[in-house]
Amino acid sequence: MSRRRIRAPLGKDSHIDPRWRLGLAEGESQHDDLESKLAQAPDIAMPTITLEGDANGAPHPDASAYAKKVVGKYVHRLVSGDVGYNLPQEAPLAFADAIVEVDSY
Repeated sequence: MSRRRIRAPLGKDSHIDPRWRLGLAEGESQHDDLESKLAQAPDIAMPTITLEGDANGAPHPDASAYAKKVVGKYVHRLVSGDVGYNLPQEAPLAFADAIVEVDSY
């Protein structure tokens, strides 16, 4: 599925400059308050499920690093089947199952 097709329902202004995440570009000022709260890396008190594809080649921390931040119920799942980092597209059933499950907690 092309990025253009994915972004189409969101409108032409839905693009986020990927340099923002690295601190190389300005973010959107209306979100400054939220960004400063998230930058403090607060503990996560709500039920959480993290998913990781078995073929995820993107650099990322080990799942145990996330587990330390969650003070509520936490589950981590490794999704197999040559799944990369885009689980909603590459493993939609596993992604949807996780949403339904965490909503039941």
